[in-house]
Amino acid sequence: MRIVLIGAPGSGKGTQAKKLMADRNIPQISTGDMLREAVAAGTRFGQQAKSIMEAGNLVSDDIMLGIISERLAQPDVAEGFILDGFPRTGQQALDLEELLDQLGTPLDTAILMDVDSEVLMKRLTGRRTCSLTGKLLNVYFSTQAELDECTNAGGELIHREDDNEEVIRTRLDVYRQQTEPLVEFYARRNQLKTIDADGSIDAIYERMLEAVS
Repeated sequence: MRIVLIGAPGSGKGTQAKKLMADRNIPQISTGDMLREAVAAGTRFGQQAKSIMEAGNLVSDDIMLGIISERLAQPDVAEGFILDGFPRTGQQALDLEELLDQLGTPLDTAILMDVDSEVLMKRLTGRRTCSLTGKLLNVYFSTQAELDECTNAGGELIHREDDNEEVIRTRLDVYRQQTEPLVEFYARRNQLKTIDADGSIDAIYERMLEAVS
């Protein structure tokens, strides 16, 4: 089972990937985590990425692809993987397709997690973190009892500075411009499956299981 997850910020890719990883015993390969691990391990591409990041520059597609190839060579991906955060552009999708073909492990499915833009906005602007427990809550979707549990215990509901409407609209615009074209890319290859990613975590996960079965 080799899967690419596609979805806007706030669509729940990470949450669903973790559930699928635990259920099917295949690793979630998150671009950010993978990059940090490669740098920490001092791999060939990790060392290249480290020098670029220390200079304050963005890591190139070539280096990211190299890091992914190093990650896919590890034994825990023998039964498959869930790729989250890559590809983000059409060129990256082409590069990934070529890499997987070279490895003899072509992609099975690209899953689009489809959510209405206003729901995404509420998910992102409504995020709060309890200062006592670190629990992630949402002023729109968490129950009042869950919110009160934090504040009644003396905690605060912390709102991240970048979880404001202006920043989030910019992030969503970048997603639409750069990543939405992947929907057509994978649809042309008959690899795309779309799931409704609105609702409870468990309900969305049931749809995810149907898509990968």
